[in-house]
Amino acid sequence: MSSLSRELVFLILQFLDEEKFKETVHKLEQESGFYFNMKYFEDEVHNGNWDNVEKYLSGFTKVDDNRYSMKIFFEIRKQKYLEALDKHDRSKAVEILVKDLKVFASFNEELFKEITQLLTLENFRENEQLSKYGDTKSARTIMLVELKKLIEANPLFRDKLQFPNLKNSRLRTLINQSLNWQHQLCKNPRPNPDIKTLFVDHSCGQPNGALAPSPVNNPLLGTMPKAGGFPPLGAHGPFQPAPAPVPTPLAGWMSNPSAVTHPAVSGGPIGLNAPTNPVAILKHPRTPPTANPPIDYASADSDHVSKRTRPLGISDEVNLPVNILPVSYPQNHNQATFSLEDLPKTVMRTLSQGSNPMSMDFHPIQQTILLVGTNVGEIALWDVGTRDRLILKNFKVWELGTCSMSLQTSLVKDPAVSVNRIIWSPDGALFGVAYSRHIVQIYSYHGGDDIRQHLEIDAHVGGVNDIAFAHPNKQLAIITCGDDKTIRVWDATSGTKQYTFEGHESPVYSVCPHHKENIQFIFSTALDGKIKAWLYDNLGSRVDYDAPGHWCTTMSYSADGSRLFSCGTSKEGETFIVEWNESEGAVKRTYQGFRKRSLGVVQFDTTRNRFLAAGDEFLIKFWDMDNINLLTTVDADGGLPASPRMRFNKEGTLLAVSTHDNGIKILANGDGIRLLRTLENRSFDASRAVSETATKPIVSPLSAAAVATTSGITDRTAPPMALAGMNGDVRNMVDVKPRIADESMEKSKIWKLTEVNEPAQCRSLRLPDSLRTSKISRLIYTNSGVAILALASNAIHLLWKWPRNERHSSGKATTGVAPQLWQPPSGILMTNEITDTNPEEAVHCFALSKNDSYVMSASGGKISLFNMMTFKTMTTFMAPPPAATFLAFHPQDNNIIAIGMEDSTIQIYNVRVDEVKSKIRGHSKRITGLAFSSVLNVLVSSGADAQLCVFGTDGWEKQRSRLLQIPSGRTSAAISDTRVQFHQDQIHFLAVHETHIALYETTKLESVKQWSPREGSAPISHATFSCDSQLIYASFLDATICIFNATNLTLRCRILPAAYLVGNSRLDMNLCDNHYQAVTECELAVVPVVLQHHRKICHSTVYPLVVAAHPSEPNQFALGMTDGGVYVLEPLESEGKWGVNPPAENGSASSMSITPPSGTSNSDQPQR
Repeated sequence: MSSLSRELVFLILQFLDEEKFKETVHKLEQESGFYFNMKYFEDEVHNGNWDNVEKYLSGFTKVDDNRYSMKIFFEIRKQKYLEALDKHDRSKAVEILVKDLKVFASFNEELFKEITQLLTLENFRENEQLSKYGDTKSARTIMLVELKKLIEANPLFRDKLQFPNLKNSRLRTLINQSLNWQHQLCKNPRPNPDIKTLFVDHSCGQPNGALAPSPVNNPLLGTMPKAGGFPPLGAHGPFQPAPAPVPTPLAGWMSNPSAVTHPAVSGGPIGLNAPTNPVAILKHPRTPPTANPPIDYASADSDHVSKRTRPLGISDEVNLPVNILPVSYPQNHNQATFSLEDLPKTVMRTLSQGSNPMSMDFHPIQQTILLVGTNVGEIALWDVGTRDRLILKNFKVWELGTCSMSLQTSLVKDPAVSVNRIIWSPDGALFGVAYSRHIVQIYSYHGGDDIRQHLEIDAHVGGVNDIAFAHPNKQLAIITCGDDKTIRVWDATSGTKQYTFEGHESPVYSVCPHHKENIQFIFSTALDGKIKAWLYDNLGSRVDYDAPGHWCTTMSYSADGSRLFSCGTSKEGETFIVEWNESEGAVKRTYQGFRKRSLGVVQFDTTRNRFLAAGDEFLIKFWDMDNINLLTTVDADGGLPASPRMRFNKEGTLLAVSTHDNGIKILANGDGIRLLRTLENRSFDASRAVSETATKPIVSPLSAAAVATTSGITDRTAPPMALAGMNGDVRNMVDVKPRIADESMEKSKIWKLTEVNEPAQCRSLRLPDSLRTSKISRLIYTNSGVAILALASNAIHLLWKWPRNERHSSGKATTGVAPQLWQPPSGILMTNEITDTNPEEAVHCFALSKNDSYVMSASGGKISLFNMMTFKTMTTFMAPPPAATFLAFHPQDNNIIAIGMEDSTIQIYNVRVDEVKSKIRGHSKRITGLAFSSVLNVLVSSGADAQLCVFGTDGWEKQRSRLLQIPSGRTSAAISDTRVQFHQDQIHFLAVHETHIALYETTKLESVKQWSPREGSAPISHATFSCDSQLIYASFLDATICIFNATNLTLRCRILPAAYLVGNSRLDMNLCDNHYQAVTECELAVVPVVLQHHRKICHSTVYPLVVAAHPSEPNQFALGMTDGGVYVLEPLESEGKWGVNPPAENGSASSMSITPPSGTSNSDQPQR
């Protein structure tokens, strides 16, 4: 249902309420699910009308939607049960127990047993927990307080507890306006028209005499404004939903334009049937002659609105799926499970800048690289992990002669310059600096301390107050605003000015570019408190609203781009942080917790799509986005200014805060602390391996993009980079960047490949497997890192969860604690549908949702959608042929999935509407891999035809393709799988084939590095990036594991099967006469076993089919084996990592710019 149709329901609700159709009002509330009437709900609870209570709730949620919903229904049914016991109506109590409460037994069997035992008590108050139960009335009142808290916290009730602020009789007013419009179109308007029906358009009959003048007012339906006409509600008659014309943030804001019109802005209201062309919405509506003044018309008494059939399936209002319980992993970071521990509150670093920081920004990929701009024009680049200041530059005009005379004159009069804003481009390849004098400077970043001058633009007359990056027309652009009251857009490659937006009457203070539904736009704020919005078309502003505070205001979207916030400080020092309702252009909520007079302009930031933070009163203040009350404050051990500047890194694990003594403090949460300590350890390890003349650290060139024109994210605050996994998952990763020092090794020190060939040389754990399974076809960690999900070749899913207790407080996957093979109380298994063919021969695939709530999976039959909490099959779709062979979620929309098929096509499928949106062709054999890039807006595919293809996600057109470079002299199977996975920079990707692994640059689809095993070695079975993209884990058919440096594909560690295959499930090892004897369970004669002394075993038929990397621990990975086993491997705690990087003398390349000749190994190292 469109937003306008939704608003129509609210108008009908208001009408029904005004006409006293009370039962009908509540029925429509329940059936539409748009407005939860808390007053009606309270009355029904107080009156004990339990059936009505549950029926009303059913319009908004179901028992198993989430834990809040489950608790709501449980409390209601428990109260109903206790009241029956209190009346000694045992038969009624038993009926409630069996029909209503038994559903909760599968989630908490002990609680259900305890509730059942209440039947044996003469008075249930004998139970200690119920001893304080009073009378029925007080119990209902107490329960209602709890229910209201649960409803307000339940995300399914978000935006449904507040009725819109409407003027009285709004629907009548709109009908009056429509009738006035119709009357103005009459060829022979009568002065007193007789309106007898609304079912057909009004038309005055032919008069007998001359035209009579129309009256000014005819109050038959009540007063109404003398507005112009109102277009029809639908294209085919009343109450038809209209397609949304423009993205939500502008559509709603434009529906109430300012009285002050700007060039190209319509003075009339925007119609509901506005065209989809964003330019067309600005055109004046076609209006009839104004000779006939508006009239108020009477309505008939019997106005009946036909019922709306509520469709089954997935709601339009909530992303897929709406009825899934989040998995109850303690560390699952969905919105329901955030805690104060997720906030960075611990001071881990104190950096001395030397001048007052005015603006800061963390690198979008290298999570510990921090840009700083100061009040004296300095720019600095810090690696907060190693505490090194990589760069410090003073302000200098690069080409003074090319600058305007006004700039040259102002610099002569007063050379003092401040940085107003410093910011990275979305891919981290560029950064921009906006100065208080006319200019912006753009630098290109090449890693470490390597920055180069890219562009200098004399952008504005006066100060440049803000700068941002965006991608209008798929080309990177720079957006600036300044004291000259303009916003300007510049090409990021050439510096050419593309647009100038004029219309503000005061200096423009900030800009916030964004995009929705493929439409790019910019919000801007000025010092008079005006908010305007602009499309890239030079046609003037679309919005003119007042910001709270009416002075310095900045706007920012949440990282996922779904919620809009602003922070403004008035001239009197009053500060407002608000969330905007994009559909209405109105303030949705105002956050509390500021002092009445702030001592400066308050800065704010958002993180994790959950928290807001602002610097005020010498503190950092935090809010939950869904709660207006202050969540907590942090003083960062003191030393903060009155209004400190602040900035989160993209993962929200670190927070940079300015101090009063011209310094910066780095605050961290648990993940951030581990990240910084990891870098400290790596830095220390590197320092031991190099000479004492250590140089500044450098960053892997892989993380720096090659060109600035690459399409990417358009948000001013870029969302966290998503890593598209080879097993179909998309997840946000914690970036861990190693510090690599110059390799000036002493001549006497010779690097040696690390080999792990004993169990004592690493930590490994075989996961318990009570279920007898066949080989593991797919393997993945959950995004929270607390569980591992596997899909076996018999179409059964296996889920291992690690416990969270005193011994293991993090609950994360580890080799130190054994997990449990988890099943719901019902005992059901997640099993895919299979065809008549042998499931062992089918192609298996799955993809896990971002919040770990559900998994989409196929094993040659239909695609199944499973609830990860209950293991229940929610739905199945797409029956073969052809069968699905690979699944990948769209990174921005969980409802869109790319499905690789057996017939070589790729289908873009919208689950919510059950429709194939596009069918892509480009391969000749089945699809074996898919990966999305959220920066480049492309989909990369691989097939059994050894071909790679790149498709644009806007129109799904094929952009380029290339055959793999199979090493010469190597033979490959007729149909061999190729997998693809994006590097964390979202620009390079890894391609894995049985003959080689290769790194590709996506925009040109060129191989920049390639590695292949030597002839006669076992083929590659699988490979994957570590979570930080610094390592590549590769498995081979002889059960060997090789670990590569991802920057240049140099081998740094090799793990032999004897190191981890000791506890093979097919073998029972018994110590006898100082050696081990292999005893098979049933097939001693057919299992080839090679026994070696000292616990060395090589089982030639058991090897890894798939490798999975932990989502936040870069040195942990898991293996799925051909015998159905799953192993987790980690280096020894004393080592902390897998091997060391080889020095340059041993053939280690320093960049990714060289493509090796086909058929050769790109390394001089020892090979496998």
